[in-house]
Amino acid sequence: MNLKMKKCSACGIYTIQDKCPKCNGDLNVIYPPKFSVQDKYGKYRRILKKQTRNI
Repeated sequence: MNLKMKKCSACGIYTIQDKCPKCNGDLNVIYPPKFSVQDKYGKYRRILKKQTRNI
């Protein structure tokens, strides 16, 4: 049984069900992605961070 907390994109309610009990809308997982030493997008995040600092 998967007990990850989810948030409705329409009404903002938190639940562990598959559909929103209030509006029957779509749910999104609220947890960040797992940390990985082999970060394939780290290079792009660092470039973006560097660009935003220079603005």
